[in-house]
Amino acid sequence: MRHVIALDVGGTGMKAALVGTDGTLLHEARRATGRERGADAVVETILAFAADLRAHGEEHLGESAVAAGVAVPGIVDAEKGIAVYAANLGWRDVPLRALLTERLGVPVALGHDVRTGGLAEGRIGAGHGSDRFLFVPLGTGIAGAIGIAGAIEAGAHGYAGEIGHIVVRPDGPDCGCGQRGCLETLASAAAVTRAWAAATGDPAADAADCAKAVESGDPAAVRVWQDAVDALAAGLVTALTLLDPGTLIIGGGLAEAGETLFTPLRAAVEERITFQKLPHIVPAALGDTAGCLGAGLLAWDLLSTEVSA
Repeated sequence: MRHVIALDVGGTGMKAALVGTDGTLLHEARRATGRERGADAVVETILAFAADLRAHGEEHLGESAVAAGVAVPGIVDAEKGIAVYAANLGWRDVPLRALLTERLGVPVALGHDVRTGGLAEGRIGAGHGSDRFLFVPLGTGIAGAIGIAGAIEAGAHGYAGEIGHIVVRPDGPDCGCGQRGCLETLASAAAVTRAWAAATGDPAADAADCAKAVESGDPAAVRVWQDAVDALAAGLVTALTLLDPGTLIIGGGLAEAGETLFTPLRAAVEERITFQKLPHIVPAALGDTAGCLGAGLLAWDLLSTEVSA
């Protein structure tokens, strides 16, 4: 059965799949990155995982994978196939595409994790059928993927979509990027966790706990939650003004709160827009499989490009 290898590399774990021509996940697997053993060990773990996936395909699907797609965090030069920098993995300038091509003997596509997840959400997930979309996962940080005509816009230098570093409150908290009041310091799952832990005095309290307290009508939780929603709406309206997407897809940990997030968020965005057109604001549909599915799409796209060339 014709298939490709898809790998989604996170800070601590990797999700992988063998993906068929129609996007079906034919086999799924997970493995720790082993980052505690250092950057070189992470790279070797990725290479070994990919080789094991190839062997699984040969044994169980009757043939070897025809290509591979890999999504990684941090700064990525997709054109050159280099994982430029990832703080949580400790690597710099890793020629990952070349290493995987050598190990697997097939064409390899490399992509940024959020943009790759956005590619899947746009094509086969919540943005299916939308020519212009913006995918924004709300996790430890906030990033974005700009979808245009079935592809993700990376920008001139590979930095497009970094919506988490739009300044929404200039007098706000310091951000790791060097600015103050960036969106992700106020509206990420990590930001809500910090604010709710401070409000309750419980260092173990997190964003999910805050959402549950909002649902039960806790006024302190409502204040923390609304503060994050207001900041998020401000950042999103800036993005909408620049990009004019037809669909705005919200994913990540905070989106798991469902309408506890989406009802006030839609209202806050609508309240702020003037001449802009309000997009459809929808939850992501693919969950934690988006990265794998997107990596599979990168691999199939690579093959189709090589064939057409």
